[in-house]
Amino acid sequence: MFLYVVAYDLPCDKRRKKVSDLLEGYGCRVQYSVFECQLTPAKIKELRKRLSKVIKLDEDSVRFYPLSQHTLGQVEIMGIGPPVISPPTSTII
Repeated sequence: MFLYVVAYDLPCDKRRKKVSDLLEGYGCRVQYSVFECQLTPAKIKELRKRLSKVIKLDEDSVRFYPLSQHTLGQVEIMGIGPPVISPPTSTII
């Protein structure tokens, strides 16, 4: 499972609402248009597929930023907001 920061910028209110609602099913909103999502490779693929049906590539922007265990410890939060989602620490062998 990987932790992604997903940020979006969409000019259309209707599409923005659809993207927001979709992302709420995959992660935690940390800012107005930013979500932290713990996703398996299958779930990230599913999310990308579902988003591609909602957004317009020539008008909208959705960005996925993967966070590793190393960089996760370097995340700084200033001000209010939820803490960073911690990925599971167990490993399946």
